[in-house]
Amino acid sequence: MPTPRYDILAVDLDGTLFDPRGRVSEANVRAIDAARAAGIEVVICTGRGLIESRSAIEAICARSCMPHLEEAPVIVAGGAIVADASTGRTVHRWPMNFDLVRRVAARLHDAELAAMVLKDPDAAGFDYLIVDTGELDPVNLWWFERMGVVRRHVPTLDHDEHPEHTVRVGFAASSERIIALGQEIMEEFRDQATLHHFAAVSNKHNKSDNYSIDHTVHILEAFDPDVNKWTALSWLADRRGVPRERVAAIGDEINDLTMVRGAGLGVAMANAVDPVRDIADRHAPSNAEDGVAYAVERILDGRW
Repeated sequence: MPTPRYDILAVDLDGTLFDPRGRVSEANVRAIDAARAAGIEVVICTGRGLIESRSAIEAICARSCMPHLEEAPVIVAGGAIVADASTGRTVHRWPMNFDLVRRVAARLHDAELAAMVLKDPDAAGFDYLIVDTGELDPVNLWWFERMGVVRRHVPTLDHDEHPEHTVRVGFAASSERIIALGQEIMEEFRDQATLHHFAAVSNKHNKSDNYSIDHTVHILEAFDPDVNKWTALSWLADRRGVPRERVAAIGDEINDLTMVRGAGLGVAMANAVDPVRDIADRHAPSNAEDGVAYAVERILDGRW
């Protein structure tokens, strides 16, 4: 087997490593193991928070450090946090300006939506601060319960005791009425924040869940303007002394665009959105067809 051209492989979760049912296939697990055995550091790079990434971390043994390293980094919260999966501690973070958080939350207040303020859990001691200016969509309650998310509720942001620990603010809702709101916020804050507005199609889940969904969930996320997945990935590469040309990244959604474009090898899944497919160097099968395993095989045998 030839020596790999890449030292770091960043892998997105939803729509990439996870199959359509939210599981990591055996083929993908074996591929990740093979990449690590070849000396490639495999790094989860996801929009999820750390606790929401737990199943993927366990599936691919991401808590285990590479032999020459003392930490097992995962990039979470859309690039706002680099955490050590072996300890749960935050290695680095990019917090949001509180005035920006306040102004985005005010738009959600006007729409009678509850703002979901993501915290650095290592510093804050919990995951989400929910500003109760409206009801949470049932899909959020289902998600929080399923993921074991720790949250606190406050009537207004004035009750946020540690605004310095905020890394993201936004909402997720199944109502079609919020599509226009998301577009308005994207337009209003486009020069002041990193913004993602996309639809995530959710499948039905088994009866052990207290809530089942089979519809589209609309998500809006606002970050500090310097935050994206490539910001965090390039920070980690610099920390390792790894040049951009020796970084590979695999993704599918709009929040993967920066890392797929920035990496020396950017791979788009077959189910990727058009902007990601358009800028990718290579294309892999869909997440229903073990696309990550396909890509890793070609990286390891030198074809990519």
